Amino acid sequence: MKPKDAKKPAGPKLADFLCFAIYSANLAYGRAYRPILEELGLTYPQYITIVALWEEDNQTVSSLGEKLFLESNTLTPMLKKLESMGYIRRQRSSEDERQVVVSLTESGRRLREKGLEMNLVKASGLTPEEFRKMQKGVVTLRDNLMKVARAQD
Repeated sequence: MKPKDAKKPAGPKLADFLCFAIYSANLAYGRAYRPILEELGLTYPQYITIVALWEEDNQTVSSLGEKLFLESNTLTPMLKKLESMGYIRRQRSSEDERQVVVSLTESGRRLREKGLEMNLVKASGLTPEEFRKMQKGVVTLRDNLMKVARAQD
């Protein structure tokens, strides 16, 4: 008995999905950042948390979570780890004890000097202008998808 000729699938291929392109690009970014992050002793989520605090120190856990698109059950253990590493401080707000305020320590601020060496524009193979357009397009896509997700909640 001869096996039947394999037919091509009728639906789209994995490579046709924009969501997969973004997902796999995210994984590639993680690999590109890995050597620098290992030198800093940080994971990528820990690093972007520190970057968000460089941008605006003394944030509540909830506002930090909104910026990073992270739920508190994901963010809190990461903040505890960063605190144990000596990079951040967590303390109850004097104005509202239900709120926890996160701030950088001096060690956390000093990470900036090392962390700013991470610039993957050149590694992306894009010109600076193409890179800016790509980043802006991805942000627009994310924001539009978040609107749809909020409307469904």
